[in-house]
Amino acid sequence: MSTPHPLNQAVIAQALHDLRNGQLRRCKAMGFGDEELSALKHPELVSMLVNSSVSWCSVSVNREVLKRLLSRAHDVEKEIATVDRMLCLGASTEMVSRWYGLTHQEVALRRDILSLPKRKGRHPVLNEAQDAALWERWKAGIAERHIALDDETAMLVLTMDLAEAMSLPMSVIWAAIRSWIDQGLV
Repeated sequence: MSTPHPLNQAVIAQALHDLRNGQLRRCKAMGFGDEELSALKHPELVSMLVNSSVSWCSVSVNREVLKRLLSRAHDVEKEIATVDRMLCLGASTEMVSRWYGLTHQEVALRRDILSLPKRKGRHPVLNEAQDAALWERWKAGIAERHIALDDETAMLVLTMDLAEAMSLPMSVIWAAIRSWIDQGLV
């Protein structure tokens, strides 16, 4: 005796589930017509379809959707890595919330997961030497990378790189850069 085709079993299980939940359109979208849906009301016909060794259905892969889903998974991993990097570099909760939509509780949880110390209050402001050094590095960075002043995503990456290179809190660097841009000092 031949074994039932697993694809047939899966399609019948899905169709019966959809019918039980009033999703007639989903059944029709799979390719069932009125006559076939009527046959699914009879257990003996359902049994025959489920146990058939001949495949009576086929699968097609929507490659564009599949590619988007796979790239989204990569994007999520990249987003998590960026949030973690931002937090390790001293980004404020408000920055992470603004960029990635995380709540204060989610940011606090990420900080706990990363074993970052709890901060009280704001980071100190830059002293004159730090401000001058940051200005020079920032100007060189935007020129070298050809960053437009309104390209906040590229500016965020540059801010992370500057925070890492200068061992300064990212939130302080971001505030200084935003202030320079807002004042038109560029």
